[in-house]
Amino acid sequence: MDLSFLSNFIVPIIIFVISIGLAIVISLILKFVSHHAKKTKNTLDDEIVFALRRPVCFIIISIGLYIALKYYNPDLAVKGITLISIFSVIWIILAAYGVASILKGIFTWYLEDVHKRRGKRDGTIFRFLRRILIFIIYLIAIMIILDKAGVEISPLLAGLGIAGLAVALALEDTLKNFFSAIYIAADKPVKIGDYIKLDDNTEGYVEDVGWRSTTIKTMGNNFIVVPNSTLASSVIKNYHDPQRQMSVLINCGVAYNSDLEKVEKITIATAKKVLQKTEQGVSDYEPLFRYKEFGDSSINFYVILRATEYENQYALRHTFIKALFKEFNKNKIEIPFPQQDVYIKQMKK
Repeated sequence: MDLSFLSNFIVPIIIFVISIGLAIVISLILKFVSHHAKKTKNTLDDEIVFALRRPVCFIIISIGLYIALKYYNPDLAVKGITLISIFSVIWIILAAYGVASILKGIFTWYLEDVHKRRGKRDGTIFRFLRRILIFIIYLIAIMIILDKAGVEISPLLAGLGIAGLAVALALEDTLKNFFSAIYIAADKPVKIGDYIKLDDNTEGYVEDVGWRSTTIKTMGNNFIVVPNSTLASSVIKNYHDPQRQMSVLINCGVAYNSDLEKVEKITIATAKKVLQKTEQGVSDYEPLFRYKEFGDSSINFYVILRATEYENQYALRHTFIKALFKEFNKNKIEIPFPQQDVYIKQMKK
């Protein structure tokens, strides 16, 4: 057996295996560094180390593969394209991937650490800015690849400028949604995590504000995708702005023979007790009680409680109605059924 022929296969395989092993070792080292970085107060180093793990491993493996192929055949080419040209494209893409990962890590650190520490909950504009910057990074990478391939970028940019008008007309709705997304991120009529209701009765939690659309999660655990242009032009009721707490109005009525002072006293006491004992209620809120009308079969009133947020109003209302009904029964206060009294006047013969 020809040893030189055998070595031409074995040595490249060994080189490639070594590069994989080196990538695994580097990954373990970065994992070890990341583990110790978590002990520091600042999470920026954690995010950067985590962001570097995959790009660095891919770059090491690609370099090993390049050396192995170069050893196997120094003049190797694919349809006239040299090996270095192919791997240059791969390394540019991996470099862009690495920069994008680091940028994503920096934004994650800022949103999770700095932004929240300053008492700010919304990060919509930063998430949107991150997407734009990552898009620009990959666009620059594509331009560099085209330049390496010998494609003249200047005429291409000029051609794109001319074609841009036609594209803008063809993608009018898409661009409208894109600029609406910029408006939503900058003006912040809604923020991720807000519970909103649109004028077409679409309501739910804002899950994400994307390039083209905003995703809303309903109480039924379904997603509604709303075009950004529609959201920007809608009348929006934001239940989390300026605060998450919201008033809960509950209507009721008592019989005409009831002691109204006693009804008011029992209702307010019950409301205070419910607010203090339930997680859904604001414990220090003073309930509001008002009689509002003489109804057909009852004297009607309303009570206003305060829930910690929109979703909790249902549990708070549920608990209060049960407690008030129990107290009314205990004190023999009647909540009448809807009824009408009919009086028949007898005519004299």
